Amino acid sequence: MTQAFQIGTLRSLLSQGRPAASLLAKRGGQAISFAEFEAQAAAWRSAAEALAGSRVALFIEDSFDFAAALFGLWHAGKQVVLPADVLPLTLARLAHTVDAFAGEFPAQPAVPRLQIQAGSSAPVKPWAELDEQAQLLQIFTSGSTAEPCAIPKRLGQLFDEVLGLEQAFGQALLSCEVWATVSHQHIYGLLFRVLWPLASGRVFQAQRLAFVESLAEALQAGSAAAGPVLIASPAHLKRLPAVDLRGLRRVFSSGGPLPETALPECQQVFGQAPVEVYGSSETGGVAWRQRDTQDLRQGLAWNALPGVSWRLQRDAESGEELLEISSPHLPDSAWTLTQDKAAPAANDAEQFVLLGRADRILKIEEKRVSLRALEAQLMASGWIQELRVLSLPGPRQQLAVIAQLNEAGWAVHDSAGRKALAERLRATLLQGLEAVVAPRRWRFVSALPLNTQGKATQAQLLALFDPRRPASVRTLKAQADEVELGLMVDASLPQFDGHFPGAPVLPGVAQLEWAIRFGREFFSMPAQFQALEVLKFQQVISPGMSVRLSLAYKAETSTGGGRLSFKFESSKGVHASGRVVFGASA
Repeated sequence: MTQAFQIGTLRSLLSQGRPAASLLAKRGGQAISFAEFEAQAAAWRSAAEALAGSRVALFIEDSFDFAAALFGLWHAGKQVVLPADVLPLTLARLAHTVDAFAGEFPAQPAVPRLQIQAGSSAPVKPWAELDEQAQLLQIFTSGSTAEPCAIPKRLGQLFDEVLGLEQAFGQALLSCEVWATVSHQHIYGLLFRVLWPLASGRVFQAQRLAFVESLAEALQAGSAAAGPVLIASPAHLKRLPAVDLRGLRRVFSSGGPLPETALPECQQVFGQAPVEVYGSSETGGVAWRQRDTQDLRQGLAWNALPGVSWRLQRDAESGEELLEISSPHLPDSAWTLTQDKAAPAANDAEQFVLLGRADRILKIEEKRVSLRALEAQLMASGWIQELRVLSLPGPRQQLAVIAQLNEAGWAVHDSAGRKALAERLRATLLQGLEAVVAPRRWRFVSALPLNTQGKATQAQLLALFDPRRPASVRTLKAQADEVELGLMVDASLPQFDGHFPGAPVLPGVAQLEWAIRFGREFFSMPAQFQALEVLKFQQVISPGMSVRLSLAYKAETSTGGGRLSFKFESSKGVHASGRVVFGASA
């Protein structure tokens, strides 16, 4: 049975203790007692006390084993560093900042390993209360710089946030078991999946339910009368299978925005809308909402969590209203400006609505990605002169890269091919980035598209991803009225579809469209097409070919029109040529 929630429960979780046989967690159908937690935490404390250093990186998949290690390290006075993953670049960064690796890390000869044997224990010495002012946790997030930002947390910040969660939602949860699809290596999973259940006495499942389908099986096998609470993320909730999960008492969602389009499926599968929690690694939890699909407009507003105050602050540079918060989850009592644009709710002055991000941090599949960090990592390749990383619109958010190659980059492009170059650049990112969020679309150009103010606008950048446009466009020569481009004719271009099966060729109309498209990108031409002159198609252009497109434009000042001459060539000779006549708009 769930014990009453008390302030300071986590501080005195081990010093005050609980009955040895009391149920703390489950691993599948196996019950795990408080005595097992205390014994395992004591083993970790003993191992950590023998370590000379003070900073320990911790990564363990099982939430019970993780919790025991976490509290054992804390009681040994160690600062626990929580990496989100164990990718090579993450390990390389940690190796220079921590004194040991604890848990499930790949072998790292340069870093001591801190481990305990399964089922091991140590003499249980008296436990002291944890010092809430001690800065014993460090998490990472993508900041506005090129390196992941390390965020230290005092234990009191974490304990205060857990108290706020219980005040906001505890009465509705009763003695629910806590299930999760998210990892505790992130602040959301750490709080909701581990610390909150430990503080409130709710039993938590040690194993993560990675697939929604497994929830249905677990529900059928379970016997909890109140129904479990699910700690989930939009990545799972926006792609729900056709299962019945109405036995869940509550569903929480955080880590990124839950699309409005996911709500009807949530209602159908869970019989309820998820409780969405807004916050970040830096701020902790800020606000919550539960949207009713019958009245989405009212449900857009957010309610501040207990203890959190908010106001709006106008950004001097952009003029946008940004959300500013004060919270016990922050390092101090000062107001902290977020990079979230916001406005007061129309119907309730105590609520606010969010209007998007003002910085260049995106969340892809609930994983924070710094566009600036990706750009810096790609620039380190030595092949790129300038680039932009952006998010492409669509039903599934994905990152894309526009890279202005230097001579070394074009040399790799020309010798290995566009696809190989993109794969090599993507491989460098995968050293520190999970594959699910890595860029999938690439465009290689000789210059970023700029407007008359010398800036690359979002519209111009997105236009480069028109599927009918070649993925690689290299400016070989550029003058006021002449330009020569190198084009890579990818087999994936939709112009090849149906033209012709078994022996695809680039249609003449597609070549003409390219000539006009690039003519408009480089020259100021009239809008009105009038005629074609001396049009010739001499050789076919096949998939995989590299061709040169020569363009020359001659304006006719007397009529306001002009003529665009074009020619497609390759090592095989001339493929097509002609002239397009334009006139002034009527």
